[in-house]
Amino acid sequence: MLLGLRLNNIALIESLDLSFGKGLSVFTGETGAGKSIFLFALDALLGATGFSSVSRLMRVGSSCCSIEGCFLIDRNIKNWLEANSFDIEDTELFIARDWKLKDDRLSSRIRLNGEIINRKQLLSLRTYLIDLVGQGQSHQLLSSRHQLKMLDSFGGSSFQSSFKRFQVALVNWQSSNLKLIKVIEESKNIETELLNAQNFLDDLNSFKINDPLEEEYLKKEQDRLVHKVRIQELIHSLFESLKESDNDSPTALDFLITSIHDLKSLVALDSSFAPQLDLLLESHEKLETFLFALTRYQIELSNESNELEAVQTRIAEINRIKARYRLDFEGLISTQKKSINLLNLIASNNSLEIFEKEEKAARLTLDEEIQNITSLRKKYAKKLEEDLLKYLHPLGLENIRFRIAFSITDVTESGADAIEFLFSVNPGQPLMPLAETASGGELSRFLLALKTLFSQVSGSTTLIFDEIDSGVSGRISTSIAKLLKEISTNKQVFCITHQPVIAASADSHFSVLKTVDKGMTNSKVLLLEEFRDRQSALAKLVGGNFVEASAYAASLLDNEAA
Repeated sequence: MLLGLRLNNIALIESLDLSFGKGLSVFTGETGAGKSIFLFALDALLGATGFSSVSRLMRVGSSCCSIEGCFLIDRNIKNWLEANSFDIEDTELFIARDWKLKDDRLSSRIRLNGEIINRKQLLSLRTYLIDLVGQGQSHQLLSSRHQLKMLDSFGGSSFQSSFKRFQVALVNWQSSNLKLIKVIEESKNIETELLNAQNFLDDLNSFKINDPLEEEYLKKEQDRLVHKVRIQELIHSLFESLKESDNDSPTALDFLITSIHDLKSLVALDSSFAPQLDLLLESHEKLETFLFALTRYQIELSNESNELEAVQTRIAEINRIKARYRLDFEGLISTQKKSINLLNLIASNNSLEIFEKEEKAARLTLDEEIQNITSLRKKYAKKLEEDLLKYLHPLGLENIRFRIAFSITDVTESGADAIEFLFSVNPGQPLMPLAETASGGELSRFLLALKTLFSQVSGSTTLIFDEIDSGVSGRISTSIAKLLKEISTNKQVFCITHQPVIAASADSHFSVLKTVDKGMTNSKVLLLEEFRDRQSALAKLVGGNFVEASAYAASLLDNEAA
């Protein structure tokens, strides 16, 4: 619970040091005296950033301010400290937060038992320290999303364990679904690639392009055929020189044969020339082979009447397909190989089927967990409906009916449920959403009943109510006072109130006063311990004739004392 609070340069407070005890503590005072400063300060200390401006938090004329709080360590806080690796050397926990204003920039520092911590850590600890019920929370009740959060928290640890399983299943399905979507998108792109690859291969096959050396061969063949006449002239000249002369002059072959004949005669006289004869015979054989090949080439060349046209037609075909795909011949062959590989790869690829199976399995698990938390929510909704009525009836809502309606939504991080708190106060009135039928006073009482019920499952041991009695009076105030007193037997309760009945039931009564000293407005908080002081404060809340108000205030205090 909260043991003490120290404020320096906070709003209208220059310096304040408060100590708190168990039970119910109330803050009273005139409107504008600064009662809500206690709330703002505690909210800011524990990580809130809801201040509209620096000036609302920091005292006018100050460049720095600080808030310190001392809390009694219970089991929940101890577990949190151990989980976050903080040393536990005492039964008390000290949290301090200070702000400095320099060059219109505000900096803040948070310390836990003297050790610097960040705001995220502080907010996770806050749950176990206080449950602050501000005036705006009654309007949050109108939000279906907030109602769902409240129902989930009512389920306690039993629901949270199931909800965590749902969250894991949701993350797994989202991951599987994203992978599947990616594969499907890739498949669409691949389908286009496959179509393009197949069309490309069909084109190349229709042109019978598959030899990477064809273009080079065709160019050489074209050059040869273009120079056919010159080639024929050169061949004729070779034949004339080597074998057959037009003017009956001796040819190279004739001279070679004569030389062989003479060398044979020489070998007959001197056998040492035998190796030379072998060389000459080999030369004759090679010359004959060459002349045979030249003769065959000459015959083929004479038969190539349309070969040049065919070669040039083929070159034109290749140039057209090169232009169509904007590739050179080497690029055509390379792309052909890639297209064949792509078709073979896709034919053996079953990744889409695998990811579809994974996504389906993950979705089935998710659907099971969604159904599970929906069933639990309906179970706890029924209990909440029944239990809440027990607290609402004594608050002047004897004829109230309350039901939680469920509807199905798209799956979100909260599940697939949307709920609506339906409310009917008067007999014969149909159940309608809170936003459409509940008055401000009814919302306040509804919120008080909820918080009373939820305090039984809440991790925090301190409840703070900011004018929860707004819009009520008379016997309803008495009922609220009794309910707050009942809560305070197990929880530390703070309440800012304008109702004398509630203030009279407090174990500790703090009065907030506003004074002006040397042109500066100050708020002071006094703990009223004497009967007369409390009587006077209550009389001011009652208003009207001071004598009658004082008498009424005394009777309230006497009844509480009795």
